[in-house]
Amino acid sequence: MTQPAHKPFGFDTVFDDAGAVTYQAPTRKRLFTPDEVEQIRAAAFAEGERSAVAQAEGQAADALADIARAARSAMTALAAVAHEHRVGTAELALAAARRIADAALSRFPDAPVTAALETLAREVEAQPRLTVRVAAGLEGRVQAALDQTAEAIGFQGRITARADAALPLAAFVLDWGDGRAAFDPLAAAERVAAALDAALAAEGLHAEPLIPASEADHG
Repeated sequence: MTQPAHKPFGFDTVFDDAGAVTYQAPTRKRLFTPDEVEQIRAAAFAEGERSAVAQAEGQAADALADIARAARSAMTALAAVAHEHRVGTAELALAAARRIADAALSRFPDAPVTAALETLAREVEAQPRLTVRVAAGLEGRVQAALDQTAEAIGFQGRITARADAALPLAAFVLDWGDGRAAFDPLAAAERVAAALDAALAAEGLHAEPLIPASEADHG
């Protein structure tokens, strides 16, 4: 026959040598008044509410962090798209400008050299002779245009136009005693393209928005 297990004796109250109580185990209250029950319920509810609010705030903070990361990623992607759009637009505008310039120079190949003579009027007014090299086949037309321009600006010297097979249409080399001026439409177009490429590269992804914020807000 098995012996029942003995429960260790617990000292709920401890006395000192004089008989005074030095320790008394706390008693667990088993009966509560309705007011005490209501207080306990309210305290438990408040604690649960604080826990729920803290959990919701943590979830909200996590959600805001996710939104911020998504926004940064989206802005980076939009900046790349905007930059590609700028590059494409600039290249299209440059191509259109070249077509317009080519058409204008084909129709008025003497315009650049006559404009140069007008600009340099004060520079060459004392020169007795000017020599202009132009594309082959244009020397007669250029000669007539320069003679007319010289008369208009009061240039008293002599202008001689000569053909140069190495020069493209509308290009010229203007020589006088103390200086020289030249124009090559192909080289000029290359310089414009290089300057545009450099500007776009320097601007990169940090350019101003394609649509100003004020317009975007009211669009």
